[in-house]
Amino acid sequence: MTQRQSLLAELIARRELVLNFVLRNLKQRYKGSALGFLWSLLHPLFLVLIYLIFIRLMRFPTSMPHLLVGVMVWQFLSLCAGDAATVVLANASLVKKTWFPRIILPLSAVLGNLVHFVLSLLVLAVALPLLGVSPRSTWLHLPWLIALQFLFSLGISLGLSALNVFFRDVEHLVPIALMSWFFVTPVIYSAELVLNNPTFPPWVDTVFFANPMTALLMWYRHAFLGDPLPAAALWPGFLGVFVVFSLGALLFHRLEPRFADEL
Repeated sequence: MTQRQSLLAELIARRELVLNFVLRNLKQRYKGSALGFLWSLLHPLFLVLIYLIFIRLMRFPTSMPHLLVGVMVWQFLSLCAGDAATVVLANASLVKKTWFPRIILPLSAVLGNLVHFVLSLLVLAVALPLLGVSPRSTWLHLPWLIALQFLFSLGISLGLSALNVFFRDVEHLVPIALMSWFFVTPVIYSAELVLNNPTFPPWVDTVFFANPMTALLMWYRHAFLGDPLPAAALWPGFLGVFVVFSLGALLFHRLEPRFADEL
């Protein structure tokens, strides 16, 4: 049995522990909050309203459905990256005293955010018809899109959670990196503003499509809204999903044995 198969078998054997961590993360996020889970929906909705005002001032050609899809999808990655930076440190005493696969910590954080994300997509599916967007057969693409984004977010989380154990500045750099990443990803604007724009040099399109979140967002908008796809140009972004996951998993595996000593 390979090491990867061994880890997967152990995670399956410890599925109750994983579930307990997921439930604990969900409870802690809204502990003492009057609205509870509703904040996971209200927060992106407030962001949409703020971005809508900003976009109207800047006169970007976008719409409420496009904004809703973009912000909901981005929020999943943002929450995962934010949680990942401190998830191992927050459980330092447990890591030092008890042995268990440390990957459970970032995995449970991503799974907890996945629950919120799926529920928010269900709300989005109900809201879009109210905004004039009819249900379509392309919604059938959502399961594999969610799976790919989960894999990508897990890779990011594994890398950040491991690095922050040794370099505590990582948790302070994450919000800055996310903000920069946000504005080079078509979250609040359409990809057409960048593609084949004569004011940009040719290499901008290459960099734009190398961003995994660009590929994911364009596919989500295709699934929900029927937006056209430059399918051939999106493969670098999807390849990036697997590259990021592999690098994050490798980094976590290499650094995990030293967690207890460093903490």
